[in-house]
Amino acid sequence: MSQILKGKVALVTGGSRGLGAATAEALADQGADVAISYVASAGKAEAVVERLRAKGVRALAIQSDQADTAAAKPLIDKVIATFGKLDILVNNAAIAVQGKTVDDPELDVVNLDRQWQTNVLGPVSVTRAAAPVLSDGGRILFIGSLFGTRVLVPGVADYAGTKAALIGYAKGVARDLGRRNITVNVVQPGVMPTDMSVEALGDTVPDALLDLHPIRRIATLEEVSALICHLAGPHGGYMSGGVIDVAGGLGI
Repeated sequence: MSQILKGKVALVTGGSRGLGAATAEALADQGADVAISYVASAGKAEAVVERLRAKGVRALAIQSDQADTAAAKPLIDKVIATFGKLDILVNNAAIAVQGKTVDDPELDVVNLDRQWQTNVLGPVSVTRAAAPVLSDGGRILFIGSLFGTRVLVPGVADYAGTKAALIGYAKGVARDLGRRNITVNVVQPGVMPTDMSVEALGDTVPDALLDLHPIRRIATLEEVSALICHLAGPHGGYMSGGVIDVAGGLGI
């Protein structure tokens, strides 16, 4: 495995499971030291850290609730205190509250509001905290969703809105930090084999949804994390302000 990221330090928010864990491992495979944040899954987070350390890199799990914007600076401070710097920020942590249309009288507005707090104000706060200390030539990745640009089903208005908001913010950050050769991009996966997808779709992906994919399957976590690593690495140095789909052609 190439050690193209050796000497780099990465932070992956929401890194205890799903795409976050896969991304942390992919970055470690390329030599990066990796910190992950998690909310409540301490056991899963420590298991990820053990796998990262087994690859020969330094690793750390930090408990931090992204819904609490005041937690962002202590998170970044802990990374800097432990590793001495930060080169790559992957804003991955998010929640999904879906299934009811906006005119449903039983709309769960409390959790929908928490979704906006977690999915938008969370990464905004982490990015603000990281920007002053991020190394020149660094990388910021926002994990969006295909719903950020294409809403294919009803009942996802707020979730789609949170992911669309990240696009405008990422482009603005790319403009602000480009003078320091920091790149900022949004990766938009479609359906992936994650806990979030299982909660939304059940244990199997419906045939009707698969039929909408020109490449008739869902993504693997490895395919999505490989793109993240490319953008995080030296070959991604002239890609900034981009919104890249990894969705098998869904929505074209």
